Amino acid sequence: MMVMQLTEAHKKLHMIAGKWQGQETAHPSPWDPKGGPATGRVENRVTASGFAVVQEYRQQREGMPNFEGHGVFRWDTQENCYMLYWFDSGGLPASVFRGQFEGSVLSMTCDMPEGKMRCAWDFPGGNRHKFRMEAGDGTNWQPVLEGEYVREG
Repeated sequence: MMVMQLTEAHKKLHMIAGKWQGQETAHPSPWDPKGGPATGRVENRVTASGFAVVQEYRQQREGMPNFEGHGVFRWDTQENCYMLYWFDSGGLPASVFRGQFEGSVLSMTCDMPEGKMRCAWDFPGGNRHKFRMEAGDGTNWQPVLEGEYVREG
């Protein structure tokens, strides 16, 4: 059995680990025609001997649970990119996002039946980060969700 070694790319992904809470803005979209304010809670934990980060996401709107998601982030040495395998309560098939870090920003895109999605997580250091999700055709993009989060504890 071949033993893989953690690379700097694997270790860079560890910066997203932690429990995060923040205020979000859901923009009107096909998935949320009204949009509106929300609160998001994210728990990212390093797993699989450091080769992956598992994410549990929960969103509340007007004090009630609204949306849940589960993701697995990893560095793929064969594709030479970061990958996110995403599953959520929206009922759509699982999604696979691919992307890279540029400095402290992890940007990823996904081809979906309805078009493309792209996400960006900005981890400038410390106890804060920003998230942005957009939908589009690859040229024109519309905001879907934006959030600013603070690390708990």
